[in-house]
Amino acid sequence: MHVLNEWTALACKELGIDPATVDRDLILDLTKEVAHGVARPAAPLTAYLLGLAQGAGTAPEDAVARLTTLAKNWSQATAETLTDD
Repeated sequence: MHVLNEWTALACKELGIDPATVDRDLILDLTKEVAHGVARPAAPLTAYLLGLAQGAGTAPEDAVARLTTLAKNWSQATAETLTDD
């Protein structure tokens, strides 16, 4: 985890973000759920989309929880909405 601590600190400095505002473990848990429940490439995309929403001020307070639930229920959600057309 030492590398992640260093990377987080340096990336935050580069982007002008207070590292104290970053819940790294929460984001890692989210991306793990997305990678396993949806698809591996969806994990960084989800983190990026969350960041865009946060930056725009449009992310709901419980955005990470909602995305995590969506990933956990992905197979059920897609079975109900996707067809083999």
